[in-house]
Amino acid sequence: MTSALATTYPQADIASWTSRTSQTDWLPALEPASDGQAHGDLAIPASGLPRARSVLAVTARPGVESGALGGLLYAFGKAGARLSLLSLTRGEASAFNSTNAPLEAVRPWELQLASWLLGISSVALADYPDGGLRNCPMPDLRGRIQRAIAEYTPDLILVLDPAGDPDDAQVAEAVCLAAGPAGVPVAARTVPGASASWLVELGPETDAARDVQRAAARAHASQSETLPQALASLDSLSGQEQLRWLLPAAIRPPAPRAAPPAPRVLEPCLN
Repeated sequence: MTSALATTYPQADIASWTSRTSQTDWLPALEPASDGQAHGDLAIPASGLPRARSVLAVTARPGVESGALGGLLYAFGKAGARLSLLSLTRGEASAFNSTNAPLEAVRPWELQLASWLLGISSVALADYPDGGLRNCPMPDLRGRIQRAIAEYTPDLILVLDPAGDPDDAQVAEAVCLAAGPAGVPVAARTVPGASASWLVELGPETDAARDVQRAAARAHASQSETLPQALASLDSLSGQEQLRWLLPAAIRPPAPRAAPPAPRVLEPCLN
């Protein structure tokens, strides 16, 4: 298994996944909102970053929050959103370990440090098997995510696009199944060319966002053998990220206007 710090999507996987999404009931192919248009209570301004008061990131393992989602999490935090994180595994299945400690013991501590650097205020860690999420009962995963939604009350959930890694696909499906009944939209960080995606411009915050992302990646000391690849991947990024809706916010009809009060009828006073 490759390290979560350097997440790449082979073009063949992107093409295969894009064709599958149009036939998957839990992940419909959806067009993004145009600049400035609102999806329910969430508006997408010209920068492409949805406005949200509280963002919950759900990942398959430690490292995803830094190498893949770090730029977006930094941007959401700078925009004023409260950030929380749920990692469904401890990342113990990584083939790399630069420490003498078991990965299931050390990686949660690394996750805490990386999250602090990214501005994430609340971190939860589940104990599902790393590399085996695809074999976990979906009701169990959905229930764990539903508890996180109840605890953190997000108005947006952020995941990694379900391409290339079966665990990421399982996370995305479980998140959508949990978020749908709660009315919480789900967005995925994806790559250019993915179906129905749109650009997010980091703008003047680009250098700061990437610097924080690099620092968060370095916090995963047990994965230091993969750090050069992770940093090279981050160095290749521009000031843009890519998002797509997995589960958009419902378009809510405007509330009906209250009926005007009936005119008061004054009855004559009878003596």
